[in-house]
Amino acid sequence: MKKMIIIIGSPKKKGNTSLLVDWFIEGASSGQTSIETVNACTLNFKSNGCTACRQCQDLKEYECAIKDGVTGTLRKMALADIIVIASPMYFFGPSAQLKTVLDRMFCLYKFDNDANTFTSPLKGKTLLFIGSAYESMGIATFEKPFSLTAEYSRMKYDSLVIADAGVSGDLAGREDIRQKAVSFGRKFAA
Repeated sequence: MKKMIIIIGSPKKKGNTSLLVDWFIEGASSGQTSIETVNACTLNFKSNGCTACRQCQDLKEYECAIKDGVTGTLRKMALADIIVIASPMYFFGPSAQLKTVLDRMFCLYKFDNDANTFTSPLKGKTLLFIGSAYESMGIATFEKPFSLTAEYSRMKYDSLVIADAGVSGDLAGREDIRQKAVSFGRKFAA
């Protein structure tokens, strides 16, 4: 059975991003994939992101030296087959809470600077990005960090990004968008 972790970066339970995730799960649940969701906005943070301490590079495991609510999420990412990251667009990027988790992903890489190489448990996994934005301005910039992370990590990548979604909750009555999200989920149901 495949494992999927969905990391949601929206503080709104009934917002557009949360609706997209719910619809995605509806489609993804049609298979034999175990699905776990984590809301980055409810995690207990001890730091505002990676502190660049590099202690993770000295650990045998792929984990962060800072022990807080993000630690378990990073472990689950390393063990998952499919990692889904979902966020509304805030000033052309993901939410601050999600960005904090993303920056701490540094621990999921072990770098050999002399050989200019790295190892990572992310290699070969699938990274999916689900995003929503009030308007279309900056949408390519919003998605780019996720596609680059996948490319760098040698992960498969796909996305569902909805521009012009309107204010929080406006997608609720959009059956066309619901069908897109459900179909996107089905595509990754094992």
